[in-house]
Amino acid sequence: MCVRELDVSGLSPIRLGVNIDHVATIRNARGGRHPDPVHAAEIAIAAGADSITAHLREDRRHINDEDVERLKEQLQKPLNLETAATPEMVAIAIATRPHAACLVPERRAERTTEGGLDVAENRQQLTEVVHDLSAAGIRVSLFIAPDEHQIEAAVAVGAPVIEIHTGAWCDAVTTGDAARGAVEFARIAAGAEFARRLGLEVHAGHGLDYLTAEAVAALPQVVELNIGHYLIGEALVVGLGGAVERMLAAMRRGRAMAKAAS
Repeated sequence: MCVRELDVSGLSPIRLGVNIDHVATIRNARGGRHPDPVHAAEIAIAAGADSITAHLREDRRHINDEDVERLKEQLQKPLNLETAATPEMVAIAIATRPHAACLVPERRAERTTEGGLDVAENRQQLTEVVHDLSAAGIRVSLFIAPDEHQIEAAVAVGAPVIEIHTGAWCDAVTTGDAARGAVEFARIAAGAEFARRLGLEVHAGHGLDYLTAEAVAALPQVVELNIGHYLIGEALVVGLGGAVERMLAAMRRGRAMAKAAS
């Protein structure tokens, strides 16, 4: 069991949500029930994860309806359901009642979520969706780019939480584009600070690895990271429990940097 000492004096603790979508991707490649995403979720929780994230897509390319039901029934930690803001998905979320629902954009052709939700353009629809989910006792977050216009729109539609899309920055880090990386990270930091000033809880995710998670964890406004693909890949080498423990250690280092800077 991982010992978690992420509470830094003067700063909010930072949580780790583990996305288990790609465990289901591997299962679906061959069919059957192995590997089981619910079992993977239990391993992640035993290693110290604070919550489990699962994305139920329209085409059910990885997580399916049965997975969502079993996760909700069997997990001893909160379930965060990523979903599009469509009538079908909203109805499933309300019927399942996860702890949280993160609304994300979704296009069938994309391999993964390729950008933030356009809250400003879809304000009326999202206001209704946020209201309906909140009325069912589900905490709503919006997966958006670190853009002030989108952050203000998130407040306007009544969402209490945003999750900042870190993908553009992570891509720049991976490709060694230092100049672009500096610009993108500055956007993330500024967006997190702006959102917190407006009273939003700030999460972050997409494309994070040990190094980039450590850097984002050093932002004091960010209280949760949601990470999936990298952890499942690392699990092939060190096991899922080991990957989660290493990620928590990276987050702990980042929070320590935030403490030293405060």
